[in-house]
Amino acid sequence: MEQSLLTVILLGIIEGLTEFLPVSSTGHLILASELLGFKGEAELAFKIAIQLGAILAVLVAYRQRFGAVIGGLARRDPQAIAFTRNIALGFLPAMVVGVFAYETIKVMLESPMTVAIALIVGGIAILVIERLVLGIRYLSIETIPGLTALLIGIGQCVAMIPGVSRSGATIMGGLLAGVERKTAAEYSFFLAVPTMTAATAYALYKNRDALAIGDLTAIAIGFVVSFVVALAVVKAFVAIVGRFGFAPFAWYRIVVGSVALLLLLNR
Repeated sequence: MEQSLLTVILLGIIEGLTEFLPVSSTGHLILASELLGFKGEAELAFKIAIQLGAILAVLVAYRQRFGAVIGGLARRDPQAIAFTRNIALGFLPAMVVGVFAYETIKVMLESPMTVAIALIVGGIAILVIERLVLGIRYLSIETIPGLTALLIGIGQCVAMIPGVSRSGATIMGGLLAGVERKTAAEYSFFLAVPTMTAATAYALYKNRDALAIGDLTAIAIGFVVSFVVALAVVKAFVAIVGRFGFAPFAWYRIVVGSVALLLLLNR
């Protein structure tokens, strides 16, 4: 994997900006890679590995929350147990589907056309779902019933289609289930920790033979860049959602997907 420092930094910025927004970080990385000629097995591992930088940003941004949960589990606090249960149940479907569908998903990851179409369809879906939400039943992650958390996790599996957006699928699933907007956004952050950590570890293992020492340097740079950018984005996203909802991200998806589709059809 021989790429310029500028390319590595650019992809790290794209990852950090988009991982927790309902716009599909994977989709953006695929489209950017298509434009930059950044392809191959080692490049796929790079694009997945730098997601860990964004995951670390969540751990740092919400370190007090995670610390409180760990302490609560030691005391067998019901709130901490409910929080952990809902993260585990939300993660379970993605873990099972990911293990058995990895090869199929990898093939789909190589299709920019799939990404462009999914961006448009996903944007329309967000606009529709926001209008369908009738009431709020759950104001915190701890109050979400276990079955509801599992169903949201099943919905997250749709995001394995490139361009759909893992955070978007989780958040929209939460909204349909009656989870408050900010809570749904934060649930998607926390659910990303086990989901993306497992996906990254598995992808690096599957592509271990394609990686070299130079690749690890590029991964380290991309990791740091994505961490710094994502750290700034996480809190800002919650504030934007609380004020404007998810419509701005839906329209962004539709515009980017439409432009990408036109470029792909006319190249």
